[in-house]
Amino acid sequence: MSEIRAAVVGTGFVGVVHVEALRRLGVEVLGVVGSTPERAREKPGLPEPYSSFEAMLADERVDVVHLTTPNHLHFDQARAALEAGKHVVCEKPLALDSGESGALVKLAQESGLVHCTNYNLRFYPLCWEARARVARGDLGTVWNAHGCYVQDWLLYDTDWNWRLDPALGGELRAVADIGTHWLDLTSFVTGRRVASLFADLATVHPVRRVPTGPVETFSSGGDDVERVERAIETEDLAHVLVRYEDGTRGSLVISQVSAGRRNRIFFEVDGSRGSLAWNAERHEELWLGHRDAPNEILLRDPSLMDESARGFTDVPGGHAEGYPDTFKMLYRAVYRAVAAGGMPAEPDFPTFADGHEQILNCEAIAASAREGRWVEVAR
Repeated sequence: MSEIRAAVVGTGFVGVVHVEALRRLGVEVLGVVGSTPERAREKPGLPEPYSSFEAMLADERVDVVHLTTPNHLHFDQARAALEAGKHVVCEKPLALDSGESGALVKLAQESGLVHCTNYNLRFYPLCWEARARVARGDLGTVWNAHGCYVQDWLLYDTDWNWRLDPALGGELRAVADIGTHWLDLTSFVTGRRVASLFADLATVHPVRRVPTGPVETFSSGGDDVERVERAIETEDLAHVLVRYEDGTRGSLVISQVSAGRRNRIFFEVDGSRGSLAWNAERHEELWLGHRDAPNEILLRDPSLMDESARGFTDVPGGHAEGYPDTFKMLYRAVYRAVAAGGMPAEPDFPTFADGHEQILNCEAIAASAREGRWVEVAR
């Protein structure tokens, strides 16, 4: 991988995580692209910024482009990178609507280039273990998947981030930002796609007091900054009922206003022989539920895990792996494909097609909330 070179577009919280993960893999990050070169230089430890996105694309040394920019930029930037012959890793959501995401899927497939939508939460090792246990029938007939993705970083009406602006983030906010992570993860674990859904959305702060200057993700801007009132058009929380293609039921609570929940993504899968559950705030534990035997907690330990899961954990049991490692593991899989020259027949990472799938889910959720009815996911 040391011969493959990358550039990262976007220098916010997630952009820095991308750079660090690539460096851990031995991938040279030739440069970054910030909103301005000056703002990019304010972030310690990042490589020298390019003067512009176009300058980065013109650099023939760049093999892979990572896009960590605001959502409204993803379509144009991903298209431009593919047309420039670069492999692309794009943060979610892949685009603002299914017309854009479908076009990117077509372009990526025709290009032969490697393409990835950054649903990194699949790459907690115990999520792979959960997937293996469902696939080999440990749970019996699966009939229920339920859980939540809840945070508190937008709890107060003074909390603000560009994601709250629909011109930058899109029609849906909490659903697109974190809800799609849960939908992607549970589809990955269960092997089932969402067929239809019923959604109820709510905005608990119809007006927020917004800082007049730029604010970093997970920062409210402090108490001493100038603010103006702004009407909010996107949801703070959502409740979604789900029916998967095989009839399995599901339910999901999404919230960015749940006090004390820093980043809790939780799922439980129930079947005729047993259940399993996983919580990102206790990511080293997989709960295994039984009717006629004591319940179990499987601690992440490669020696106790399915062979398919062992490839996504690097350290022995008792030595915690966490959130930054999910990016490393995802990019290890992506860069294996880059080194091999193109997309594998069965990718072990989320592709643009997976990103498109979640845009279709988002559009069904938005339609359901508007119309107050069950909506089938268009395909």
